[in-house]
Amino acid sequence: MSERRSVAIGFIPLVDAAALLVAADKGFFAAEGLDVRLVREVSWANMRDKLAVGLFDAAHLLAPMAVAANLGLAQVKVPLVAPVNLATNGNAIAVSIALYEALGAFDGALAHPSASARALAQVAQARKAKGLEPLTLGMTFPFSTHNYQLRYWLAEGGVDPDEDVRIVALPPSYMVENLARGRLDGFCVGAPWSSMAVEAGIGAILHFGCEIFARAPEKVLALRESAVAEDPGLAAALIRAVVRGAAYAEDAGNRGEVAELLARPEHVGVDAEIVRRVLDGRLRRSAGAEASPDHRYLILGKDGATRPEPAQAAWIYAQMLRWGQTRFSSAALQTARGVMRPDLYDAAMGGKPDAVSPAAIPAFAGPDFRDEDIGAYLAGFAIGRKF
Repeated sequence: MSERRSVAIGFIPLVDAAALLVAADKGFFAAEGLDVRLVREVSWANMRDKLAVGLFDAAHLLAPMAVAANLGLAQVKVPLVAPVNLATNGNAIAVSIALYEALGAFDGALAHPSASARALAQVAQARKAKGLEPLTLGMTFPFSTHNYQLRYWLAEGGVDPDEDVRIVALPPSYMVENLARGRLDGFCVGAPWSSMAVEAGIGAILHFGCEIFARAPEKVLALRESAVAEDPGLAAALIRAVVRGAAYAEDAGNRGEVAELLARPEHVGVDAEIVRRVLDGRLRRSAGAEASPDHRYLILGKDGATRPEPAQAAWIYAQMLRWGQTRFSSAALQTARGVMRPDLYDAAMGGKPDAVSPAAIPAFAGPDFRDEDIGAYLAGFAIGRKF
């Protein structure tokens, strides 16, 4: 047997790293001739930088971060490719108990995101009228689905995210502590951290991310484009192992085992029961409440979710344009689309699968996204930057 290739992969302690953790634990990487060393990181900026300089061969990465890297936004331009999706959806918007009660959410009247956003607009306006500090809301990184979900939700209620509230970036695992200390009024973050706020009795979940965007690209396995060009076999091996890991984690019969694996201190490091509820899509929205099931909450390997689609990257680029993170050009749009590499996926998996990830990313309100006319899409919003 030939010697295995050593591969370093960074991950953030989130449930949506499941495919990587399972692939390592079950020997799926080893079966592909890879000796994978998983390295737990704290922040997305660390992850990006270590991947860029070659300390990591691949990384669990926010999908918008990969697009931003290729566009050279707020960082050195290092072309990345995303040949496989690690997760679709998986976030939630949680708020402090004080804000939850101020919104009136406890009586269930604000179940729809449009209603809760309008209620938050009233709270924000009342604070401004009294000369109080604006509400402070956390998200994990400017180039993240968390940021775009939070902003989309706020704007649909008439809240300008850049004028009426304060949005700050924090590592995922820091959210709960800052909510407890009163430094945050709410946040949008990946699992399990919203559930941890609920379990601690300091927060409540207003909305699952899938209630904002039905099927948003969340995490990808990212590699440097140059590394893939030099060794395409590495990308192929990683794709196959990750797809097996995602399918294993998605299987209901394996959920208990996977939850215990992710709960380990060196992985996500939280109670296995909380991880199990995330995997099952049955989270509690508030302390003592019954679980609120939603099969879309976190999608790992079902319904073609692991196959990347260029339209997903175009949608990400449109969100960047809406919030003034970049300026439009046809060349930049093509660069963004080129991050998602279904060609690499199909080559590794032996052809295009029967089930592929849908290109559409429906939202709870607002215009439908049209890849072929981003200008018309953005013109349909009352709040946001135009190009």
